[in-house]
Amino acid sequence: METVSINQAFRAAFRQRRCIIPANGFFEWLRSGASKSPYYISFADNRPFAFAGLWEHWEKEGQAVESCTIIVTEANDLMRPIHDSMPVILAAEDYDQWLDLTIVDAERIQSLLKPYPSQWPQAYPVSPAVNNSRNEGEDLIKPLPSSLFDFEVGDKFKGYA
Repeated sequence: METVSINQAFRAAFRQRRCIIPANGFFEWLRSGASKSPYYISFADNRPFAFAGLWEHWEKEGQAVESCTIIVTEANDLMRPIHDSMPVILAAEDYDQWLDLTIVDAERIQSLLKPYPSQWPQAYPVSPAVNNSRNEGEDLIKPLPSSLFDFEVGDKFKGYA
């Protein structure tokens, strides 16, 4: 987030190819020693939201490629026990400003790239089945029964899950 407007890899896209990436939740993995436990982060009411993104058009071996990236920022209080960064989630009232390519003031646009307030989402452990891309379905975002996860980790999220 801090260098997106000056980093050579993202500078042009930051000025000319900003996008929003809709979602209703995302996964993050809590590391504990050698193991990783997946968590699902979303609004409690499952409403959609949008990540701040950049898109790019480039060629690889003569083939046109369209790609995008989600901008990350420092973790808010909810995310910090899980990971030190999080995706930039734009407030709905900021969508138009983020997408308005006539705004070229990098500082003005960069001011939108901040951690989302901690009180909005929920975070809870989910099945490690999410680690396999062949697995699909709503079961992947169901909370694990508390008896199946480390109580010490679960205690960090009292009031959130």
